[in-house]
Amino acid sequence: MGRWEPGARERLREAALELFMERGFEQTMVADIAQRAGVTARTFFRHFADKREVLFDGSADLAQQVQDIVEKMPPTTSALEVVAAVLDAVAELAGDNRERAQARQAVIAANTDLRERELIKQAALTAALTDALRRRGVDTLEAGLAAETGTAVFRVAFSQWGDATESRDLRDVMRETLDRLRVLAAAQ
Repeated sequence: MGRWEPGARERLREAALELFMERGFEQTMVADIAQRAGVTARTFFRHFADKREVLFDGSADLAQQVQDIVEKMPPTTSALEVVAAVLDAVAELAGDNRERAQARQAVIAANTDLRERELIKQAALTAALTDALRRRGVDTLEAGLAAETGTAVFRVAFSQWGDATESRDLRDVMRETLDRLRVLAAAQ
């Protein structure tokens, strides 16, 4: 097995997703993923704590990137505009492969534990964004509302983007979703 070959992490991610789609999440074992990726199970565990984490890889990095983006924004930028910049960055990271994103979401949607894990990861990102906004001096209520708004916009836009009839890139869908929310809020 080519366990020392470069790219093991990406091969494991691809192998896992393929197997989850073919067999289902519960029926796929770590050994199956490792074998398909051409590595050992031990190599799998060097990269991932368990097979669920293959689907949620990068969450900690994303939280750090969110915080970095917030810190780099000019001090006069409104909380909602900061959230818009974060959404643009998230779209760039998450929106480069629609087919993979659709497959990942299908696997998560088919498993209650994975749906719960997805919500926990989203909540952690929302909390990280809220904290970053508060460190900028945004009051607690506004920081929470802005961060929760960002999460809601992401979920709605990501679902729209994953639709087979949607041809625009994720960034454009997110921007339109946020713009529609602004119009909706202004109409009240």
